[in-house]
Amino acid sequence: MELPRDRMDQVLKRFEMLEAQMAAGPAPDAYVKLASEYAELQELVGQIRALRAAERERDDLVSMLDDPATEAEMRALAEDDLAAVETRVEGLGETLQRLLLPKDAADEKNVILEIRAGTGGDEAALFAGDLFRMYQRYADQQGWRVEVVSASEGEAGGYKEIIATVSGRGVFARLKFESGVHRVQRVPETEAQGRIHTSAATVAVLPEAEEVDIEIRPEDIRIDTMRASGAGGQHVNTTDSAVRLTHLPTGIVVMQAEKSQHQNRARAMQILRARLFDMERGKAADERSEARRLQVGSGDRSERIRTYNFPQGRLTDHRINLTLYKLDRVMQGELDEVIDALVSDHQTRLLAEMGENG
Repeated sequence: MELPRDRMDQVLKRFEMLEAQMAAGPAPDAYVKLASEYAELQELVGQIRALRAAERERDDLVSMLDDPATEAEMRALAEDDLAAVETRVEGLGETLQRLLLPKDAADEKNVILEIRAGTGGDEAALFAGDLFRMYQRYADQQGWRVEVVSASEGEAGGYKEIIATVSGRGVFARLKFESGVHRVQRVPETEAQGRIHTSAATVAVLPEAEEVDIEIRPEDIRIDTMRASGAGGQHVNTTDSAVRLTHLPTGIVVMQAEKSQHQNRARAMQILRARLFDMERGKAADERSEARRLQVGSGDRSERIRTYNFPQGRLTDHRINLTLYKLDRVMQGELDEVIDALVSDHQTRLLAEMGENG
């Protein structure tokens, strides 16, 4: 696919303009915005400049080889150098194609992570807890902050449901392909005969929405306050502060039952806004591509995306046919290899789609 040269020129111009504006000493708030955009463009600009330098070097070598006056010894050296430079140009071009792909506007957003036990009873709740700790460890490695919003514990441990916010740079870009059904195959601690059980948990990764992203009209919300009695069994203090929000147009219900009614209302609105934003993004994706060809997975909560086989130490991501025999390390939060493969597959599909559309 031909590189968009005009777009590259625009990027370089914008980068130089940002440099000039930052050097002029703008107000602190303006400087922060400029510096943020400058940082986002740095890698792309570095690749564009490296490509152009390599192309100039290639053109000089071609001119040398085209010149009849070039001596045989110099010609041989130029031919060797040209092969290496052409390989470098090709590699830089491929990297630039990926960097110039359309960005998902939500990639830099924080996320609301929702994990729920599925089929499998106590074992499913234990697995939901394992998944949450896996993401928590990964977040720690990335320097992200995880804050539990609400949790309903399982009777034997783990969670029937846990909702948390994950904050940091590029969180949604890294976690967005985790939505779906995660299946586990292992021998439960309660299984006396050592039989392997299969259970599941669902994961939803929602980009956190601001008020400017999604408007919620007061008349579309019904707010109920009530006594919280046992979403988490003995782990929830009985209180009159529980809040239930119902979004009347969609029927989405969000329940929060922590100690502070004010905090519960704010948290419930945060989750509701994220769910509505996710719904809108899903509709837009459907309109852009009926078959959703550009997505590694549809994000459908019912889609089985991954299997964790503990007896074999094997993780399989069914969407991209990826199998790794390092499950123990993955569960310790070493998710980069899996996430990198998913991101790469998504980018490859995008490139193919752009190539088809010319």
